[in-house]
Amino acid sequence: MVYDVRPEKRGEIPAVTHVDGTGRLQTVTRELNQRFYDLIQCFYQLSGVPIVLNTSFNENEPVVCTPRDAIDCFLNTRIDVLFIGNFVVRQRLG
Repeated sequence: MVYDVRPEKRGEIPAVTHVDGTGRLQTVTRELNQRFYDLIQCFYQLSGVPIVLNTSFNENEPVVCTPRDAIDCFLNTRIDVLFIGNFVVRQRLG
């Protein structure tokens, strides 16, 4: 769904606000995806912003679709942390 972002909030969430002042809304309920819902709630408590930007995960390759794709992309980029399932993988960047 595409909605207008309130003008007074556009500066607070510029990464999700399109040039025309709209944003694509996706909702998450605790019943649908408890882990992601809890992540958003924790981010909200820390930042005061109840929004997490969902973007494509890839770099010069097709979008990541599998855990193997995620690991390959992680190892070939400067991404420093990968959260995958119950695991956290950190990369030492030189």
